[in-house]
Amino acid sequence: MVSPTKQQPFFRTYLRSATASGCAVMLLGAAQPALGQAAGRSLSFAEAWRQLSGVSHQLKAAEHEVRASRDSVDALKTLHRPIVSLSAQALKYQKTLSVDLTGPKQDLTSATTDFLNDLPNSFPPEFQSVVSEATGKIEQAIPGLLSTIPDSLKLQSKQEIFRPTGTVMMPIYTGGAISAVQRAARAGESLARARQSGAHSLSQVDLVKVYFGQQVADQLRESARQTRDDYEHHLSDALKLEANGMIPHARVLEAQVARDTADRAFQRADLAAQTARDDLARLLQTDGPVEANTTLFVDSRPLPPVAEFISSSVNHPQAREADAARDLAHAGVDLAKSRRLPQAYAFGEYNFNRNHALATEPDWIAGVGLTYTLFSNIGRNKSVAAAREHEQAAAELAAEARRTSETETSRSYDLVETARRNFLLLDSSIAAAEENVRVQTVAFREGEAAISSVIDAQSALAAARTQRISLAYEYDLALAALLSASNRPEEFTDHLARADRRLVP
Repeated sequence: MVSPTKQQPFFRTYLRSATASGCAVMLLGAAQPALGQAAGRSLSFAEAWRQLSGVSHQLKAAEHEVRASRDSVDALKTLHRPIVSLSAQALKYQKTLSVDLTGPKQDLTSATTDFLNDLPNSFPPEFQSVVSEATGKIEQAIPGLLSTIPDSLKLQSKQEIFRPTGTVMMPIYTGGAISAVQRAARAGESLARARQSGAHSLSQVDLVKVYFGQQVADQLRESARQTRDDYEHHLSDALKLEANGMIPHARVLEAQVARDTADRAFQRADLAAQTARDDLARLLQTDGPVEANTTLFVDSRPLPPVAEFISSSVNHPQAREADAARDLAHAGVDLAKSRRLPQAYAFGEYNFNRNHALATEPDWIAGVGLTYTLFSNIGRNKSVAAAREHEQAAAELAAEARRTSETETSRSYDLVETARRNFLLLDSSIAAAEENVRVQTVAFREGEAAISSVIDAQSALAAARTQRISLAYEYDLALAALLSASNRPEEFTDHLARADRRLVP
């Protein structure tokens, strides 16, 4: 099992790209430009989340793990019940018996002789002579009669039998092993549910990254198009001024270079927007392109105090996963202890075909048994000590997981607030940049300013617009990471609905 503290925290994975430089990287793509965006299926963020929930292999795997662990718990609920089994055996056997008759023959001869010798005394005197004569003849005939009996007897039997039996085995006392196994199964279910919750949070943050990443690409594409069109107007103005002899041809060349540079930036932005659409389509596993119609958003109002988010972070999936691992280790301690205790059980067996039973087999049998291992090839005390160490390690990891969750929550909160404040501060900067472009353009048309002043003003405005897009994306991604770290991912759509600032391409 992977330790929860060794898992990469959500915000570290996903917030690296939520900066101005990260947005600029999104403008890089393959070699072929895509100047026209293919119309695709339009999805809101809520619709995209439902789509991802239905097709994500990660979420499906987590659901299967939960079901498997729940079935394991149900399967182990009846460990205290008896085990009843039926078996059938087809047997063919041979039995040989050898009996020595020498001793019995001698005993019989001696006993017969003594009997015959004492027999005349049982009769009246007048008959004793007759009886003695008769017993003498019988005594003489006895050796001949016994000679017909062999000194040894050998018996051999061959038989084929069918032996159906029913067996019952029920545990009476297991030293706590059964309850330990059942608790371990319940801890396994809790572990699976925590991982499922973590998978949902991770998938939502991933969707926020890709879904609003498409919005970033569209916003940057529109900004690049607007900048290119503005430079196109500046070039047109420069050509008219040159025709009237008001500026030299060098100024026209400056305007043309600026227009061409802006056009190349638009080409890259257009390609990046198409790539972003493909990324979202692959994430949602759709056949055609997908259009994200929920725009980037920022709530100008501050978030609730950070303590509110930290208080809910104690139930973060990683913390719950660590708790489940600790419970699992505790069950392991009890299971190790049970190996040092005796085991008691009841048993029974019934033969359904008594006619074919062996001579030594009972028709049925029932009883109780007790077993205790005096010497084991495994150090039982060391096993208990090892299980306790595992339990202590799991407890430490659980404490560390909660500390990490609090840290990540606090950091994500700071990122959200920083992005929000910087986004709001850009309002005046963009307004000033737009006014500067207007003033420099008017001055250039009247021959009072150089084209370089217009280019500088236009570049400053484009940079401010790009930074605003970047900060909105950073706000959305940091918010998703904050809600995930504080175990409140379901509130993302609520924040989205309450937002009062939206960036429309």
